[in-house]
Amino acid sequence: MGYDLNMRVWRGDGSGGDFASFTVPVEEGEVVLDAIHRLQAEQAPDLAVRWNCKAGKCGSCSAEINGKPRLMCMTRLSSYDPTETITVTPMRTFPVIRDLVTDVTFNYEKAREVPAFTPAEPNTGGKFRMQQVDVERGQEFRKCIECFLCQNTCHVVRDHEENKKAFAGPRFFIRAAELDMHPLDAKSDRKKFAQAQQGLGFCNITKCCTEVCPEHIKITDNAIIPMKERVVDTKFDPLVWLGRKIFRRDQLETAEEETHTVVTSDAAAGMSQGAAPEVHAWHRPAPAPQHSPISHGGATVSEIASDRPGSSSPFGDDMSFPLTHDELTYQHPTADDVR
Repeated sequence: MGYDLNMRVWRGDGSGGDFASFTVPVEEGEVVLDAIHRLQAEQAPDLAVRWNCKAGKCGSCSAEINGKPRLMCMTRLSSYDPTETITVTPMRTFPVIRDLVTDVTFNYEKAREVPAFTPAEPNTGGKFRMQQVDVERGQEFRKCIECFLCQNTCHVVRDHEENKKAFAGPRFFIRAAELDMHPLDAKSDRKKFAQAQQGLGFCNITKCCTEVCPEHIKITDNAIIPMKERVVDTKFDPLVWLGRKIFRRDQLETAEEETHTVVTSDAAAGMSQGAAPEVHAWHRPAPAPQHSPISHGGATVSEIASDRPGSSSPFGDDMSFPLTHDELTYQHPTADDVR
């Protein structure tokens, strides 16, 4: 059942603007973006709005609806009273280009500053191994659709424009956490970078970024707080401070990286000379199982990543895949088999 929706939409550009009131006919089951599209088609053809997938996966239609940062395509009209006036404004933290479209260049500049994933060595022959728990821990952070709602709602830059130069924001804290928790990332100074360059210390964990995340990523609990704890462990722990005074630099680098599968600076230097890298064990009670390497498609059943040996292969442990034609026993069904 349709009804007439009262809307207030901000119209203007970087030099200024004001709200315009509209009455838009809507239907049951529609979202705010549907109302904006109908408004654009029937009453305000020059209305600027950014959108793409209309499925909550591209992050393009970010705006503020009744003062709350949300995706317009994921905000159902049924969540509001039909007599309520819905106010749609652009994201407040970023400069307005026109109407509901903002300039989010700030986020891409911060993304460019984050050091990329740095593997310890080339993955020649598929030698990289990861435990499933490590995959699942990093997978949560990779769900980010870069709608930048967390960036928009973070009061560190929302209310203080001067902090943007020194503050990367929640979206890039989860990127730093994802890489720092990655067991195959060999870059050991991500905690120092997060504290010194990304402004991690500015965050006072109010969890406003977690509340507005459309992908329900626990930004504060699973990324920001663990990164703060890691920074404290390496920078402010009195035992670590004492170790810096006692040990030589090469000994200190080894001590700080014992809980990560990373390559020390000395080992990294040795790699360039053809020496085997020194890899520390990941922080688990038992060491990771050793698996035979893959080479040119030949793999034994023990290649399966498991904490216990696999059973014997029906093809034999020395069999290479794919099988040659004379080794195949499969036959196509005949007409009699089909009957």
